[in-house]
Amino acid sequence: MRWRRTVTVVGAHAEGEVGDVITGGVGDVPGSTVWEKARWLEREGDWLRRVLINEPRGSVARHVNLVVPACDPRAAMGYVIMEPEEYVPMSGSNTICVATVLLETGMVPMREPVTELVLEAPGGLIALECACRDGKVREVRFTNVPAFALHLARPIEVPGVGTVTVDVAYGGMLFVLFDAAPLGFRITPDEARDICELGERVKAATNAQLECVHPENPEIRGVSIAEVRGPLRRRGDRVSARNTVIVSPGRLDRSPCGTGTSARLAVMHARREIAKGEVFEHRSIIGTRFRGRIERTTRVAGRPAVVTSIAGQAWITGIHQYGIDPTDPFPEGYRIADTWGVPGPR
Repeated sequence: MRWRRTVTVVGAHAEGEVGDVITGGVGDVPGSTVWEKARWLEREGDWLRRVLINEPRGSVARHVNLVVPACDPRAAMGYVIMEPEEYVPMSGSNTICVATVLLETGMVPMREPVTELVLEAPGGLIALECACRDGKVREVRFTNVPAFALHLARPIEVPGVGTVTVDVAYGGMLFVLFDAAPLGFRITPDEARDICELGERVKAATNAQLECVHPENPEIRGVSIAEVRGPLRRRGDRVSARNTVIVSPGRLDRSPCGTGTSARLAVMHARREIAKGEVFEHRSIIGTRFRGRIERTTRVAGRPAVVTSIAGQAWITGIHQYGIDPTDPFPEGYRIADTWGVPGPR
């Protein structure tokens, strides 16, 4: 075996969504914050994302997270989130995977019954409460970065579809949200391909027709993900709904999406559809669940915002070592449009 480099990855998924964690073979990267580390990787070290996410080592359904030393002394560790098309400020399912891997592998000490810790994501500090028993992380509840509505009930013109009424909100990424029923969807697994195609069209139309920029960080611009919503149902102080989000280049998140849940809570709060402290059960297209709630209200650049917490569970699926043979004709992998929706390598 003649590998030029060996990278160790702990496989994990949170409520069905893959969020693997790189634990060895890379080390620290330049930057005085984790945000800067993510930008350096995007510019100078993107080989790592391509090697692990592109085929033949990865797939369109994979995310990877690089564990790095925290820059903020309040945080136990930092992590850079790498998705098929971008380096995102925050991701709920990936955060749950990272916390689970750190605790269950002993990289961060586990304390039962609850381990409290802070992690540094590119988007900011994330406080977590991890319920632990018998060496297993049974639930991770994280307090997210502030979420807020940017646009409400805005009509956009989608080629091949017509007028679609959308909301845009930030929940750690910028989301465009729209209702499934008016477009003939029930959010079931058999609709997945059609939902993906529609979601990518709506996302492109939103970015072309609406200004979508984070008011405090102009580098966060443009909608990253489309979220398709099912109707809200209320029983007592619990509110529930089904949803799915389309991760570019065009596939569905298998989890209910943590940042998407935060974005939806921000829109619901702006419309007075949910109160602080009420439990919101968000279900994915495969039936898995996150439990969210609004912890407090705040403001972002003068705009009303909410601080949410999201709870779910992750499971470790394996430990892997990846390498690059110097004779491999695909050292950084490839993409084919049958699954990736785009031609050629990226």
